[in-house]
Amino acid sequence: MFLHQITLMDFDDQIRRYFGIENLAAVPPEALNAGIEHMKVDLGLAKDRRERFALWALLHALGSAPDLDVAFETEADREAARNFMDLIQGAGGE
Repeated sequence: MFLHQITLMDFDDQIRRYFGIENLAAVPPEALNAGIEHMKVDLGLAKDRRERFALWALLHALGSAPDLDVAFETEADREAARNFMDLIQGAGGE
């Protein structure tokens, strides 16, 4: 399954990279919007499936992920994203 093939990205590193701060809760709204836009650009440029998935997953967590058919070229990747969303939703008790 694709999810098992994803290399772990350090969440804190990604937050620092895109938002310039370690504590996501402390990111001012304008910096949050700018970081999300930067992530969307990087997602559009990324060729590596794992990198694309990691960027999409973080965007999803922030409520800003593009639609699956836009983010992923293959049905296998879209299905992995659907599974991820189901797992996240289940973890939240919804």
